Amino acid sequence: MVFLLFFLFLFICYGSLILYYWQGWSAIPIFKADQNVASIFISIIVPARNEEKSIANLLEALERQDYPGTSFEIIVVDDHSSDSTPEIVKRYPHARLLRLEDDHINSYKKKAIEIGIAAASGELIITTDADCIPGPGWLRTIVGFKEKTGALFIVAPVILQCNSALVQIFQALDFLVLQGITGASVFRKFHSMCNGANLSYERKAFFEIGGFKGIDHIASGDDMLLMHKFAAKYPNKIHYLKSEAAIVSTLPMPTLGLFFNQRIRWASKATYYTDKRILWVLLLVYVFNFSFAVMLLAGFWNHFYWLYLLLAILLKALVELPFVVAVAKFFSRQRIVRYFLFFQPLHILYTIFAGFFGQLGSYEWKGRRVK
Repeated sequence: MVFLLFFLFLFICYGSLILYYWQGWSAIPIFKADQNVASIFISIIVPARNEEKSIANLLEALERQDYPGTSFEIIVVDDHSSDSTPEIVKRYPHARLLRLEDDHINSYKKKAIEIGIAAASGELIITTDADCIPGPGWLRTIVGFKEKTGALFIVAPVILQCNSALVQIFQALDFLVLQGITGASVFRKFHSMCNGANLSYERKAFFEIGGFKGIDHIASGDDMLLMHKFAAKYPNKIHYLKSEAAIVSTLPMPTLGLFFNQRIRWASKATYYTDKRILWVLLLVYVFNFSFAVMLLAGFWNHFYWLYLLLAILLKALVELPFVVAVAKFFSRQRIVRYFLFFQPLHILYTIFAGFFGQLGSYEWKGRRVK
């Protein structure tokens, strides 16, 4: 009985949090940039390691931007690729190739971005990943939004490409939730959250906050840990750009194993967050999901707990569903919402394991064992 009362308390807290995110996401105004925006010079920084299968798609998408080609540069920083990534980049005359020479460091991606920014000429830095594809209005929309808001740090939407494979649908649904939370939390200034596949910030402000200094020893966190530094100095200059034209699509992990490894990597930086508000949110989410595992085990002693477990999963899905539908509508992913209830047990399981293993200290990423 005590456990059920505790779970009821957790459910009320979690449900209130999801409701807050839903209302926050729905309150974000849709931004549409004018056809003609002031032309500021942009430096697009792309860290790349063994991306021969995808980087050409990104570079071609950048060539199709409806933003003056003389007003932006593309800097690809090769991170010790062992495939043909550098040779592919050299085929594109508008792309500048730099090489990361440093080795035996813990955060290769931060170092690659740092090298790119040091060589950049742009007033505005935009970072994305080598497996991403932006739409043609990407740069124009970001610049228009910066003009309107005066933002120094812009968080923009990311979507996972998705076919009919269940492993991709699961990842796409999970990512939709994360994107909705990102938008709502930034808009409401509730806590700091972003994704490095679609970030923009002023080059001058990057140096004013010391860049990655102080977080450069941490393997992950080139996005959120940097955002926390911006938030500490410029709390009112961080904005979320909700615009279809600003969406960047990226690839899902090909297997569930790689997906879990990715989420373990993301979870590994949680203890370094200086924005303690997000730590309380993560703790609530983790304890809430862990309580489902407790009910599962308790069912072996009292079968009624299995009935409570099924009811709890259903109630969790019902609370989350309106939020998921709202986010899916913006990203035009309504068709995959039908799988939402089906994937609830797997989502609970991965939340528990990724959160646990993310704190053990090491994981494998891009062929490296990282601490």
